[in-house]
Amino acid sequence: MIDFPEATRIHKRVPKEAFYKRLPLTAALREKFVTDVDKIFIENSLTMKSLRLTKESDVKEILLIAISLKKKEFDGRIVEAIARQNPHNLVFLLTLESERQLALYHGKLYRSPWILERDVTLTPNGFSLKEIWNSFIEQIALAKEPIETVDELTIDQRLALKEKILNLEKQIQKAEAAAWKETQPKKRFALYSNVQKLKHELEDLKHGKT
Repeated sequence: MIDFPEATRIHKRVPKEAFYKRLPLTAALREKFVTDVDKIFIENSLTMKSLRLTKESDVKEILLIAISLKKKEFDGRIVEAIARQNPHNLVFLLTLESERQLALYHGKLYRSPWILERDVTLTPNGFSLKEIWNSFIEQIALAKEPIETVDELTIDQRLALKEKILNLEKQIQKAEAAAWKETQPKKRFALYSNVQKLKHELEDLKHGKT
């Protein structure tokens, strides 16, 4: 469940026209906004006051925006456009029938896998809005984090490492497939050696070594 205090609840519907008319969208993306999005609600406003926090931070408000979709294969640039043009930190709860997906924008758009409504969890952990925002990044963008040692790493370093690991895993899969297909022994050996090198690099990254 999404465990936010009752004092943060707003549940205010916002006409989607109020979003796409103000956003710098191409005609094609504006059309997707109309065809992909059904309803938009501002569900919660997390502030120092509503959460009774005493620790200041540069994050002043976090909004939970619920977007009811018409189809699962929606254009993620819609959510990204809303987040980029809004001065607040936004967490999105994307809904389609009985499934849910969490998303947020932090340099890029991060999305959780689609899961059943009953399995959605999001908890505001921390003593300031900045700490709570970082906890949301951990719960959404860094879920199932592949890095084994993260104590001395910042959120941004962890995100960058996860991105490197995912890209490296793709390179290894591609290199292994090429090695299996290669018939010339020397070329196959070179490809296999490269795979081993990439795997060593992958292990270093998983231990937090850049």
